[in-house]
Amino acid sequence: MPGTYSQIYIQIVFAVKHRDALIRETWEERLYQYITAIVQNKEQKMLAINGMPDHVHFFIGMKPPCCLSDLVREVKKSSNEFIVENKLCKHKFNWQEGYGAFSYSHSQLDNVIGYIMNQKEHHRKKTFKEEYTDMLTKFNVEYEEKFLFEWIE
Repeated sequence: MPGTYSQIYIQIVFAVKHRDALIRETWEERLYQYITAIVQNKEQKMLAINGMPDHVHFFIGMKPPCCLSDLVREVKKSSNEFIVENKLCKHKFNWQEGYGAFSYSHSQLDNVIGYIMNQKEHHRKKTFKEEYTDMLTKFNVEYEEKFLFEWIE
């Protein structure tokens, strides 16, 4: 769009259904490449992607015409089909409903990218539930526990 200038950075977080630890190291990189391709095909800029066996974080530079909910829906739908069609997971695979989306300023890019790329180390100290509820609290997002992801206690 001529004359439209923006600076929109969003971190998206979503989990495997039932918070099952199904994403394996043997194929997680293929999954991240596939998700990156979806994001790029939707003309958005992937800044970082990483996760754990039970959830994924990705960070994008988003253009104004992009509808975030449509993008996340497509990422989850298509990546789920990719996992199933390529028989990457021995168990039934699905993403949980819902996701978290958090916005950042340009000055925070390096910190957020580092945070996402360091997920494995980060989760040695903090569970996904702690991480996610901390993010919701930090961003002043009101939530009801019963509507959050299904947690493994």
